[in-house]
Amino acid sequence: MKKIRVLLKVGSNTLTKETNHISRGKVEDIGRQIEHLKDTHEFIIVSSGAIAAARQFVKLEHNGEDINVKQALASIGQPHLMRIFQENFRELGLFTSQCLLSYLDFENPKSKSNIKNTIDVLVANNFIPIINENDTVATDEIQFGDNDKLAALTAALLKVDLLIIATNTDGVYTKKSLTEIMPETIKEVIHLNELINEVGDHKSTHGTGGMQSKIEAATIAKAANIETWIINGIKDNFITDAMNGKSNFTKIK
Repeated sequence: MKKIRVLLKVGSNTLTKETNHISRGKVEDIGRQIEHLKDTHEFIIVSSGAIAAARQFVKLEHNGEDINVKQALASIGQPHLMRIFQENFRELGLFTSQCLLSYLDFENPKSKSNIKNTIDVLVANNFIPIINENDTVATDEIQFGDNDKLAALTAALLKVDLLIIATNTDGVYTKKSLTEIMPETIKEVIHLNELINEVGDHKSTHGTGGMQSKIEAATIAKAANIETWIINGIKDNFITDAMNGKSNFTKIK
């Protein structure tokens, strides 16, 4: 039986559960769900969080918001982030690998072919590729993307069946309900233009993308005939609950 291929994008806000450090509990929650679904689904993960991981351990002399400082923090934090994934997933019998990419890789046909071939081999051998932007040499996602666009480009390249973008909201909310205690989720979208007027420019504490970059990612995925789900990743069991119809999220067909 052919497995359903899923690209799961988890941002810094999800991995930290809106705190100042990577949540091992959240990484374990992701691993448990993947383990539960492994007989029917295969997963590729695009993960932010390297900078957040570094800030748990170090404070640089020029600690701040400058791009070069963030690049240095990403360099320090990436091994820690991978270690957290490896330790938690290994306890569940799951094996991981690291892939660092940049946008230039998607512009070069040979690089694109190498990426696809490598990840296909990893997945075929039951390894879960964990992808992040190579922040040491690239700055696009540090500045404004939080890996949303990278996830969409990777999803299209790998011809996945489903792109799941985990965020800190129950999907995309209607603009008129944003001030309410329980905002209304837009549950299904076929024409992306319908979302343009509903999306604001709010960005989370740790993430850099905001909802606009997630809509742009969904646009890339839709052009490749890939369905996108925007889900509240902070909640436990967010993947399995969405698949079983037990949660509110936005489905972009």
